[in-house]
Amino acid sequence: MMTDQSKKAPADNTSSDQPTPEGVGAAALLPQLRMMSRALIASPVVKTLWLLWAAIFSVVAATAYAQIRLNRWNQPFYDALSHHQFRQFMHQLGVFGVIAGVLLVLNVSQQWLTQMLSLKLRQGLVLDLIGNWLQQRRAFRLAHAGAMGVNPDQRMHEDARHLTELSATLGIGLLQSSLLLAMFVVVLWSISSRFSLLISGHTIIIPGYLVWAAVFYASSASLLSYWVGRGLIEANATRYAREADLRFTLVRINEHIDAIALVGGEADEARHLRVDLAAVLRAMRRLVTGLTNLTWVTAGYGWFTIIAPILAAAPLYFTGRLSFGGLMMAAGAFTQVQSSLRWFVDNFSTIADWRATLLRVANFRRAMLDTDQLHAVATRIDVADGTTKQLNLDHLEISSPEGCSRLKEREVEIKAGERVLIVGERGAGKTLLFRTLAGLWPWGSGKITRPAGDSMLFMPRRSYIPSGTLREVLAYPLAVDQFEGDAFAHALKRFGLERLTPQLDEPESWDRSLSDDEELRLSFARVLLHSPAWLIIDELFDGLDERQLERTLEVFKTDLSRTAVIHIGSTFKHHAMFPKVLHLLNDPSARRLPGTAAIAA
Repeated sequence: MMTDQSKKAPADNTSSDQPTPEGVGAAALLPQLRMMSRALIASPVVKTLWLLWAAIFSVVAATAYAQIRLNRWNQPFYDALSHHQFRQFMHQLGVFGVIAGVLLVLNVSQQWLTQMLSLKLRQGLVLDLIGNWLQQRRAFRLAHAGAMGVNPDQRMHEDARHLTELSATLGIGLLQSSLLLAMFVVVLWSISSRFSLLISGHTIIIPGYLVWAAVFYASSASLLSYWVGRGLIEANATRYAREADLRFTLVRINEHIDAIALVGGEADEARHLRVDLAAVLRAMRRLVTGLTNLTWVTAGYGWFTIIAPILAAAPLYFTGRLSFGGLMMAAGAFTQVQSSLRWFVDNFSTIADWRATLLRVANFRRAMLDTDQLHAVATRIDVADGTTKQLNLDHLEISSPEGCSRLKEREVEIKAGERVLIVGERGAGKTLLFRTLAGLWPWGSGKITRPAGDSMLFMPRRSYIPSGTLREVLAYPLAVDQFEGDAFAHALKRFGLERLTPQLDEPESWDRSLSDDEELRLSFARVLLHSPAWLIIDELFDGLDERQLERTLEVFKTDLSRTAVIHIGSTFKHHAMFPKVLHLLNDPSARRLPGTAAIAA
C-alpha cells in the first residue's frame, strides 16, 4: 500500500550501465569533484571532516619533520661506521630509537585518522545520496529513467564505500608526498647546490643537480605510466557496471527461486547468469591486461630505484665532496624526493579505480538531481487541489512510450464515499492510470482535481511490507501513537489474522514469514486501521479468492462505508459494490511520450 507521501517502485535494471566517454574524460573531473564537494560541505558531518583534516595535516607534517631528522641521522651513523667509532655508533643507535619511536606513534595515529576520515566521508556521502534518492517520487522516476537509474543500491552502498576509502587513502598520500617533497628538495638542493662538471676543459655548474635528477627520473616514470595505463579508468568503470549487472541477476533469482523451481527454470536462469558472468570476465580480462602492461613500468622503475639514488649522488662522492655518511644521506633524500614525485606512478592503478568509482557515484547523483527534468519536452497533466470533497478527471490522457491511455468518459466527477470501478483490457494502461492518480506519472494532458484536505491511500498490485514490529507495519508510514491501542488487534481480526495479535510488538521480517495471502490481508488491515477518505486500488480485487473477497467487501460495506473506493482492473463481477463503471482505453495513434533514450540524447 502506498500513500500520497510514501511511494516505492522496483528499479528498472534492464539497461546497460556503460559509462560514456564524456564522463570518463578529464574535462568532466572538476565538475564532478565540485558537485561531490558541495554535497559533503552541506552534510551534517562537515565540521568533523574539517577537524579530521586538521589533525591529519598536523600528524603528516610531524611525520615529514621526523623523516627529515631520520635522514640527517644517516650521515653521523654511517660516518661512525666507516671510521670505526664504536661509541658514536652506539649513540646514534639511541638517537635512531627515539626517532623511530616517534615515527611509530605518528604512523599509528595517521592510520586511525585515515580510517576515521573514510568513515565520516562515507557517512556524509551516503546521507546525501539517500536524502536525494528518497525525495518525494524521485526514486520512482529515476527507476524509470533508463540507464541513469540502474542499480541505485550498488551506487549508494558498495560504490560509495569504495570511493570514500580510496579518497581518504589517496588524499592523505598526496598530502604526505607534497610535504615530503617540499622538505627534502631543500635537503637535496643544499647538498648539490655547487655541483659542477668538467667537460672538455670547460666547467659546467648545475645548481641543485640532485633535485633536477630526481625530477627527470620521476617525470619520465609518470609520463610513461600515464601513456601505458590511461585506459584503466574506462576499464574499471566497465568492470563495475558488469559486476553490478551480475549482482542484480543473482539477487533477482534468489528472490524468485520458488517460482523458478516450480516451473523448472533453473537451466534458463543459469544461462542468464553465464551471460552476465562472461561480461564480467571480459571486463576483468581487459583490466588484467592493462594492469599487466602498467606493471612493466612501475616494477621496472621500482627495481631501478634501488640503485638510482646512489648513481645520482656518486659523482659528488667520488669527487670528495661527500663523505660516505653524506652519500647515504643524499641517497635517502633523493629517494624521498623521487618517491614523492612518483606518487602518481605508484598509485596510477588506484587513481584509475578511484576515477571510475567517482564517475559512477557522481553520475548517479547528477541523474537524481536531473531526473525531475526528464521528459521536459512532453506536456504534463495538470494536478491541483480542489475546493470540494470530490475527485474530478477532465479530458485525462496519459502519455507513455507505448501509446496513450485515456478514459472513454471525458469528464468524470467522483464524490466522497462513492465506489467506482475502472475497467480496461490488457495493455490499456491500468497500472499507468494508477500511478498517474497517485502523482507518480505526470506526463500527458488533461486535469486532475483532488478532493480538498482528504487523505488518500493507494494499494499497488504487490504489497509492500516494511521492516519493524507488526504494529509499526500496520501504522506505516505514520507513527504508532497516532492510533488507539486496540485498533491494531481489531484490524487484524476483521481480516482473519487474529493469530498475529500476540506478535504485534515483535520485530520480524514479516515479508518472509507471512504467506502471499496473509500479506494481502495485512495490507487490507492497514487500510482499515488508517480508514482513509479515499482508497485507490490497482487490480487487487481481481486476484482474491471467493472467501477472501467476500470478507473484504463486507469490511468495505460496514467499517469503511464512508471511504471512497476506486478500483482499477479487468471486468469485475461484483458490480453491486461499484454502481459507477468507467472505461480505460489505449489509443496507439495518439501522441506518445518519447523514449528515455531519445530524451537523454
